[in-house]
Amino acid sequence: MNIRCLFRNVAIAGPIIVTLATGTANAGDKDAVVSTYADIAEAVYEDSLLTAEALRASIKSLIENPSEATLTAARAAWIASRVPYQQSEAYRFGNPLVDEWEGKVNAWPLDEGLIDYVDASYGNESDENALYTVNVIANKTLTVNGRQLDATSITPEFLANTLHEAEEVEANVATGYHAIEFLLWGQDLNGTNAGAGDRPYTDFDQTNCTNGNCDRRAAYLMAAVDLLVSDLSEMVDLWRVGGQARAYVTNNPDQGIVAILTGMGSLSYGELAGERMKLGLLLKDPEEEHDCFSDNTHNSHYFDQIGIRNVYTGHYKRIDGSVVSGKSVSELVQIVDPKLDQEMRQKLDDAVFAMAVLKSRAESVEAYDQMIAEGNVDGNTVVQNAIDALVTQTRSIERVITALNLVNIEIEGSDSLDKPNSVFQ
Repeated sequence: MNIRCLFRNVAIAGPIIVTLATGTANAGDKDAVVSTYADIAEAVYEDSLLTAEALRASIKSLIENPSEATLTAARAAWIASRVPYQQSEAYRFGNPLVDEWEGKVNAWPLDEGLIDYVDASYGNESDENALYTVNVIANKTLTVNGRQLDATSITPEFLANTLHEAEEVEANVATGYHAIEFLLWGQDLNGTNAGAGDRPYTDFDQTNCTNGNCDRRAAYLMAAVDLLVSDLSEMVDLWRVGGQARAYVTNNPDQGIVAILTGMGSLSYGELAGERMKLGLLLKDPEEEHDCFSDNTHNSHYFDQIGIRNVYTGHYKRIDGSVVSGKSVSELVQIVDPKLDQEMRQKLDDAVFAMAVLKSRAESVEAYDQMIAEGNVDGNTVVQNAIDALVTQTRSIERVITALNLVNIEIEGSDSLDKPNSVFQ
C-alpha cells in the first residue's frame, strides 16, 4: 500500500442546481444579515491569524531549542490553529476571493516527497508528478519545466512563487497548514494501527542532526509558517471594513445571502460529506483523511460543521471567549417559515452531535484513519452516521434556499455521493 497522505480535490459529478423563481428574500433586514456574516468572517480569520502567530512562536522555539518538549508544544499549537481556521471553511464556496486564496493555506493533494525525505514505501516516481521525490530540503538545485533553479535559500517567496504547484501540478503543495503538519509530524506509517506521524525532534537539531539537512528543514518550516501568517493577514484585511471580500457581500445583500447558503451547502455536501468522508469510507483506506500526518481529522471535520452552523445562526465564539453575533439568515427564515427554521436548526444540531460522537471516539477509542478501515463495523458506522447527518442537513439547506426565493444556487456534488461506483473505476 502506498502510505503517503492521499488528499484529493473535490470530484464534482455535476453540481446540484437549485433553480427557483426569480425574486429575493424580502423578509427581515438583509443588510444586517450580511453585515453579521462579514463580521464573523473578520473575527474567524483574525482568530486564525492569532493562532498562526502562536504557532510561529512555538516553531521558533523548536528551531532555537529543539527538544521533545518544544516539538510537542509546536504540534499542540498547530492543532489549536486548526480550530478557528476550519470554522472559516463555510466561507469558501460562495466567495470567489476566498476560494481563490484557499489553495495557498489548505491545499491538497500533498506529495510530501517534494518537501523532505519519505519512507521507501512511498515509491520513487509518479507518472503524474516529475517532482514526486525531489526533496527540496536535501537539494539546493532542482529542475522545474526543464529549467534548473537555485534552491539554496528557502524563503517564503521561494515556496510561494517557485515551489508551490510547480509544473502546474496541484499535488506539489509547498505551503500552508498541511506542509507545516508534515514537517512537524512526518509521515504516518502506522496503517490501521494506532499512532500518527512520529518525526523526531532531532530532525531540527543542527548539533545532533538526524536524517540530514536539519538547517534547511528548519528554514523550510520557518518560511512556511511565516508565509501562513502573511496569507492569513491578507484575508483578515479583505474582510475588514473597506476590504474586497466584505464589499462583495455587503454591497449587494442578495449576493451575500447567496454566498452564505452556497458556502453552507457545498461544504456540507460535496466537500465534507463527499470528498473528505465518504470517499475514504468507500475505499477503506486508512490514509484517506484530511489531517493525515497528525491524526487530527476528527477535529477538522467537527469544526467544519461548527462553522456551517455559525453562519446560519449568526453566532461565533472567539478563541478569547467573546462572541460575535447579530441578525442571521435564521431570522429571515423564521419570518418566512418558522417551522423550516426550526427544522434547519435541528438538522445543524444533529450534524454537530454526529460529529461530536465521531470526535469523542477518536479521542477515546481509535483515530479517524482506523475508523474507516476495512472490517471496522463500529467505526464505519460512526463515520457513516456523520455523513448521513450532513446529507440530511443539506436537504434542509435546499429548502431554505427555496423559502427565500433565491435563484440558481449551485451546491457542489461529489462522485463519492452521487456516483459511488465511479470511485472504483
